[in-house]
Amino acid sequence: MSQPSQTTAYCTTREAAQMLGISLRTAQLWVESGQLEAWKTEGGHRRISRVSVQRLLNGELPVSLVATPARQALGRLKVLIVEDDNILLKLYKAMLASWSLPIEIITAGNGIEGLILIGRDAPDLMITDLSMPGMDGFQLIRSLASSTLRAGMEIVVVTGLDAADIESRGGLPSDVRTFTKPVPFDQLRTIVTSLLERRAAYL
Repeated sequence: MSQPSQTTAYCTTREAAQMLGISLRTAQLWVESGQLEAWKTEGGHRRISRVSVQRLLNGELPVSLVATPARQALGRLKVLIVEDDNILLKLYKAMLASWSLPIEIITAGNGIEGLILIGRDAPDLMITDLSMPGMDGFQLIRSLASSTLRAGMEIVVVTGLDAADIESRGGLPSDVRTFTKPVPFDQLRTIVTSLLERRAAYL
């Protein structure tokens, strides 16, 4: 890839990470996997295309991920948890693992990370917060609204926002179940169990 002549066309890895609300290491991994377009200067410094950063901020997946979305028809239920609170993420993983159900748990720290994971292998269930850095839960859900990646995926919101706050920010689709924090693990287990029973009925 040739280097653009305009300095505004690119940014550093650190700047890209700050724009996307992800860690520097995550940005480096996304460059290495082709999720962010990048090249190296003659001095060996990595530069990232601002266009590719903006595409992710707009909720657009890289072509390489959009072309091959996959969802396991059989086997374990894939559950994606999108939450920026690391302590709460650990609690989610511990609680869901304690249910001893055939589920695979994957996690993301914000909407962009969640979108990337969905593009790689769409989950059966996504549990997401709404208020997060970078791409928030509202943007994540709206990015999926017209995508084939949304088909067959259950979405559950667990948020600290009340109904009025959610409505003032544009609301959520009618098929998205919404719960307020603290996390209602009993209700979440019921949802997971129902999905597993529904899957078993098709076997």
